[in-house]
Amino acid sequence: MAGDMAGTSGSEVEVTWEDQQNINKFGRLNNRLHELHDEIKTAKETCENLEDASNELILTDEDIVRFQIGEVFAHVPKDEVETRIENMKEETSKNLEKLEEEKESVVAQMAELKKILYGKFKDSINLEED
Repeated sequence: MAGDMAGTSGSEVEVTWEDQQNINKFGRLNNRLHELHDEIKTAKETCENLEDASNELILTDEDIVRFQIGEVFAHVPKDEVETRIENMKEETSKNLEKLEEEKESVVAQMAELKKILYGKFKDSINLEED
């Protein structure tokens, strides 16, 4: 066993088709991870905004409130707005949960690929980001 590494430096490990697939997959997962970070951040901000809107609604004495739908403000009964906001909050937090789960899965897959790739290429490959 000892003799077969003689004369070859660590950087000459052959990159097989399978290695290339793993490296490409890692790259795709890494890109998705960045997208997920942004999507999670947006979802969290949306949750906070809905929470604020919900709290403001609780404080108002008006029965009819201005509610923005897209670019348009409509005058909507307060209880209808409350229902809408509750539904939006539920939808957003479900979405956030899904995103968090996907992120965990992506991180786990990346860790698995790192193990395989660093196991084979040691220092001659760099998967870390600056």
